[in-house]
Amino acid sequence: MAPVPFFGLEATHNPHRWYLPVVPELCTWHEFLFGGCGLGAAIEALERTSGRPLVWATAQYLSYARPGSVMDLDVTVPVAGRSVTQARAVGHVGDTEILTVNAALGERRLSVPGQFVEMPDVPPPDECDDRPTRFDDDRDTIMRRIELRLARGRGHGEFDGVPLPDGRSALWARIRDLPETTAAKLGVLGDYVPFGIGQALGRFVGGNSLDNTLRVVRLVPSEWILVDVAVHAVDRGFGHGLVHLWAEDGTLLATASQSTIAREWSDPPTPPDDDPTSGGATSGGATSGDPASGD
Repeated sequence: MAPVPFFGLEATHNPHRWYLPVVPELCTWHEFLFGGCGLGAAIEALERTSGRPLVWATAQYLSYARPGSVMDLDVTVPVAGRSVTQARAVGHVGDTEILTVNAALGERRLSVPGQFVEMPDVPPPDECDDRPTRFDDDRDTIMRRIELRLARGRGHGEFDGVPLPDGRSALWARIRDLPETTAAKLGVLGDYVPFGIGQALGRFVGGNSLDNTLRVVRLVPSEWILVDVAVHAVDRGFGHGLVHLWAEDGTLLATASQSTIAREWSDPPTPPDDDPTSGGATSGGATSGDPASGD
């Protein structure tokens, strides 16, 4: 499989070890690796090691990787069957474990495929407004690499504290320098439940992702991908939800589910200090949740 330049994942002499330079373009405004990028890089390493396409992957986010560091990804393959490989990737910076990803990879022929859910009825990308970032910042971060348009939901100035009855919101997303539809790309775009939490509550609430489980259905070309978020509940300081990732033609590409540490942000927003773990965020998460909002 050809490497994906978007992540900058590098091979080593060991086919089971990869390394990822943590550059600002993979990080959030808060200056640590965006969790979706961590999962995407791990998926790329798993696919390239096994030689098989991803079926599902689940990431547990454990700590932060800062710009300028290098995250090693070690791939273990406990089982490689005739059609399915079970594998694991552990990302670490030195002795600090950043994330752990368990996955299954493979492909089987079946004569009776079917899709039993439908893409929500939202305006096409060219009829939707751009979703700007909350902070006026010209740094090269992941926010500058993902173009977002609000298909269903509220802008930052429209949060009124009134919850959405169905907890649903949606964004059109495009990554210009990653035009192909790949499982690694979907790993990046599946990390948007924190965006949906703020939308569902009608407040400046986001969070740190504790995990992300991606289930790949079918990969088809699509310039824009609809990130269809359903928040199920927010309670005890945590939020839980599901993302459906749709091609423009209505094909279900994948689903992603997450639990997050829910956090209220200031209104009007204030930039974070030099330590993104301040205020109690000392555990959980290589991701800040919604990179496009500065959360």
